[in-house]
Amino acid sequence: MSRQARERSSSGVYHVMMRAVGEGSLFSDVEDRERFIETLIRFKRLCGFLIYGYCLMSNHLHLLIREQTETISQIIKRIGISYAHWYNGKYDRSGYLFQGRFRSEAVEDDRYLLVVLRYIHQNPVKAGMVEEVSTYRWSSYADYLSSRPRLTDTGFVLDIFHPQREEAVRSFEQFMAAESKEKCLEYEEYRQKRFSDEEVRQLIKKEIKAADVLLIQGMPRGERNRILGQLKENGIPARQLSRVTGLSRSTVAKA
Repeated sequence: MSRQARERSSSGVYHVMMRAVGEGSLFSDVEDRERFIETLIRFKRLCGFLIYGYCLMSNHLHLLIREQTETISQIIKRIGISYAHWYNGKYDRSGYLFQGRFRSEAVEDDRYLLVVLRYIHQNPVKAGMVEEVSTYRWSSYADYLSSRPRLTDTGFVLDIFHPQREEAVRSFEQFMAAESKEKCLEYEEYRQKRFSDEEVRQLIKKEIKAADVLLIQGMPRGERNRILGQLKENGIPARQLSRVTGLSRSTVAKA
């Protein structure tokens, strides 16, 4: 059976989702995320595409891209092959890193462009990894507040809000913080596993190598935060980690 043709966007803008194969991860540490961003920057120069938004989770990622000289399929193929080659070398693994074909949807108007961008930026909040979109490091949100964005082409989106940058940024922040229930490429099979409190306790005990999960409270801050950060990236909400460990919500959120 032939596979279904990808929906083409008349605007050239696509919301792309890429997921790790099986139960694996795409990003295990800061170096992995930095490498992927560097890969985006390099192929942006080579392929000539524009990027309006991104968010790197642990086992999947979102991109908001406008194709120009190359098609979205060519762009994502280049990015995926390059990053997978580097990742497999680092972790001494082989085979596929990404699960099947990447998912995409056409973004045909400015209204939906903003809806998708907000959805992308709110992914870490909805996953319980942070409480505010502004505190998540691995998304395009900070680029929109910066006068010298590292990766994101912010001008087009900010102009939708207001011709004056200061007012545009203010409106952008308000829009991104507003509650959103849009789905935007959210598939059942892409949802992260929900852990029971007992499963979380066992995961923490394994990490701290102790029988009492509450011992995490007395650990050195750096090591404690590393463990909490990894658990959040694996989809365990901050409120659940607070409940299980006895640590405050603010402590867990900052980890």
